[in-house]
Amino acid sequence: MTLARKSLTIGIASALALAGLGAVLAEGDGKSGGGSAVPIDASGSFEVSGVDVDVKGKDADAARYGGWRLAQRKGWEMLSRKLTGKASTMSDSALDSLVTGIVVEKEQIGPTRYIARLSVLFDRNKAGGILGVSVAVNQSPPMLIVPLEYSGGTGLVFERETAWARAWNRFKSGGSTVDYVRVQGNGPDSMLLNAGQVLRRGRNWWRSVLDQYGAADVLIAEVQLRREYPGGPIIGIFSATHGPDRQKIADFALRVDNGDSLDTLMDAGVQRLDKAYQQALALGQLGTDRLLATRPPGAKAEEKPSDEATEAATPTPEPSAAAGTAVSVQFDTPNVGSVNAGEAALRGIPGVRSAVTSSLALGGISVMRVSYDGQIASLHAQLEARGWSVQEGPGVLRIRRAGGGGGGAQPAPTPQATEAPNGG
Repeated sequence: MTLARKSLTIGIASALALAGLGAVLAEGDGKSGGGSAVPIDASGSFEVSGVDVDVKGKDADAARYGGWRLAQRKGWEMLSRKLTGKASTMSDSALDSLVTGIVVEKEQIGPTRYIARLSVLFDRNKAGGILGVSVAVNQSPPMLIVPLEYSGGTGLVFERETAWARAWNRFKSGGSTVDYVRVQGNGPDSMLLNAGQVLRRGRNWWRSVLDQYGAADVLIAEVQLRREYPGGPIIGIFSATHGPDRQKIADFALRVDNGDSLDTLMDAGVQRLDKAYQQALALGQLGTDRLLATRPPGAKAEEKPSDEATEAATPTPEPSAAAGTAVSVQFDTPNVGSVNAGEAALRGIPGVRSAVTSSLALGGISVMRVSYDGQIASLHAQLEARGWSVQEGPGVLRIRRAGGGGGGAQPAPTPQATEAPNGG
């Protein structure tokens, strides 16, 4: 399982045309392994979004180059005003060393004109040092974010790709105080995280799921989409909850005027939910559930009698085969069928009293607890005789199937998500 603590697949757009300028990033629709996209920025850079430029040049490349230069200057002024209360300026060469990326939100390219809305990313440490502000970000424990979308009455998480999951993968969370654990949505993700899982409250199952992704708790971000007619206005009803009991953090509604603006609606919803989660964290409302953090007690080991008590007792009988030998067997489980097949193969060996999977890791290596009437070396030999490749350790066997592998452009209105009236 591959974890993604951040967001969207990015194409580097015409970077060679920008000699000396910060890396230029453009949004893409790339997919990886049928799952969600991968992150574009996990560095925690300062981001200044919504930088509008309208530049003319002798040709399209010159106009675009001038637009990016202008975006750097405007972005720095906006960042300094936000952090210090007053605008400051820097030379283009100095800004080149500060800018870590330019993300294209929307652009129109004409023969001699470039119109765009851009986001500019500035190196957090360098920019903070120049502006004299603190750059430290105290984050929450790792929180697994589950993007639940209801559309047409059907709830989806990773059963198939959704606009809501893509929006969370686009979101650049480096500056957020919430440490989001984001999932690509491929492999076993669609089985472990689905619309049915979010309704469960059992801590044991949630603990197993969270351990798979290295998270301490869960955040469920939900959106319900209501379309007035195909291609027409869309209303999104957003809800932020925390933990297996789905403690409500915030809810609100946003609206866009046409279906082409769905991504705009989703991005606005992600921004609002992130602010709500950050505020809840500051108020102490995102504490980890103590039942998730507490492991259930294991079985107590039987106390061994002292040497004196042993000598006074009756002579020890001959070892009985009824007790059996406990062996941990590690085996590959790429899917659910391989779990059942592995257990069946062990149970079919003479002398095996029981074979039960004690640690399940779909897409990885699971562990089976086997009770065997005999020595581990005998079990080793029987497995090899049945075509398994076996490695032996103290009380542990690792088995694999033998031979297996592992004119000018005119400005166009930018869609904006607006607050939906009560009652939607």
